[in-house]
Amino acid sequence: MVTGVCAIAPVQGDGTADYQAWAVRGVDRVTSARGKVFRMSDMARARERVLGDLIAASHLMTLDQVPTAVARRAARAGWADVLIYLADLQQERLHLLAGEQIADAPTDLAVEGTVAGRAFQLGEVFPASASSTGQWWIPLLDGTERLGVLRVHLPAGQEPDEDLGQLAGLIALLLVSKRGTSDSYARLVRRRRMKAVAEMEWRLMPPRTFATDRILLSAVMEPAYEVSGDAFDYALSGDLLHVALFDAMGHDTAAGLTANLAVATCRSHRRRDADLLRIAEAIEEALTEQFHGSRYATGILAYLDTATGVCTWISCGHYPPVVVRGRRTIVHLSCQPSPPLGTGLGLSATVCREQLEPGDRLLFYTDGVTEARNACRREFGLEGLTDFLIRHNTDDLPVPETLRRLIRHHLDHHRGKLNDDATILLLEWHGPVSYRPEDLVTLVGLPPSTSSGESSVLP
Repeated sequence: MVTGVCAIAPVQGDGTADYQAWAVRGVDRVTSARGKVFRMSDMARARERVLGDLIAASHLMTLDQVPTAVARRAARAGWADVLIYLADLQQERLHLLAGEQIADAPTDLAVEGTVAGRAFQLGEVFPASASSTGQWWIPLLDGTERLGVLRVHLPAGQEPDEDLGQLAGLIALLLVSKRGTSDSYARLVRRRRMKAVAEMEWRLMPPRTFATDRILLSAVMEPAYEVSGDAFDYALSGDLLHVALFDAMGHDTAAGLTANLAVATCRSHRRRDADLLRIAEAIEEALTEQFHGSRYATGILAYLDTATGVCTWISCGHYPPVVVRGRRTIVHLSCQPSPPLGTGLGLSATVCREQLEPGDRLLFYTDGVTEARNACRREFGLEGLTDFLIRHNTDDLPVPETLRRLIRHHLDHHRGKLNDDATILLLEWHGPVSYRPEDLVTLVGLPPSTSSGESSVLP
């Protein structure tokens, strides 16, 4: 049964006439300007061809070519004037990845106080304005890592659909696959000069946000352009999630080298199925051999069994993690610490275990968060850290957004100037069963149909 019709305009591309489908919900046929009737299944196939063309072209595509390649192909499916905006390193601005020029396109936008920024913060789709301009902001995520937003123009009366969500997902994958070999990406997302040691640290770090059906992990690290001695790492193998956090002595290049060697040694032995004690011993040996006791790093090494919630961990001269239980109760864990890694004292660490409850959040942090003092010599403190998290649990913000606001609050406390690296890593164990789709929408900022396990990204 025909439930409606709408006009589509022919667009020439690659020597053949493609048809732009103004696909409106509830319409199962469309009529071209030549009077030919197409079923919506035909338009679905046309959109699939657009996605397929992008994949085929991507093999030799550079990052600088992505915006134009996307915009030209997307236009054939009725997605006009597609623009890509990427978040800067500190997630304060959204910068346009330049392609073909569009007159009304701003080159950058604030994350705070803009519709585009709101789409980025919440992981939700928003119209650009209350008026019917046809412009929409679509979040760009690689898995659960927030990259930025898309701006796209749709015909009047049309709303973003699952096909557009698939386009956004493909664009995110293209960006991530190209950014490692592109200085253009690095220049775009930086707002000032980065120290060489910070360059080394950021190249080492895994994505700042990661989630599965049972766990959610998110991290922040400041000062972004001068960070030197802090480092975090994580990896999943079957049901076991490994987490590591290091805080190297000093604030110079040698601190960065110490942290890099600790992470590399940790990864090397973790991938040989070494247990926590052997990993710690290997890091101790590597640092002692390289620096002869003149450099060391404190650290936490942990395994979380995502099936059972058992967390096994050791402390090497580092603050123990804290459990945020029920979103309002703080449980302070204790474990006999061993000396920092690299001291050459030859003392073995104590292995500790904690049975987590469903919904527990493990909070890992470095002393640059809790011990840093502001101009009035007042420490931010562990209490300041946990109070902020508990107060903002009622805001129903995605966890990455809560941590972004937390680190902004921490910077404001110190008037934007930190004298030590500050790293926070938050790990939530949902329990032995999977998250409900609506939980992931809130916790990570995933659009609803993605979190349900569907292949689509938008409702």
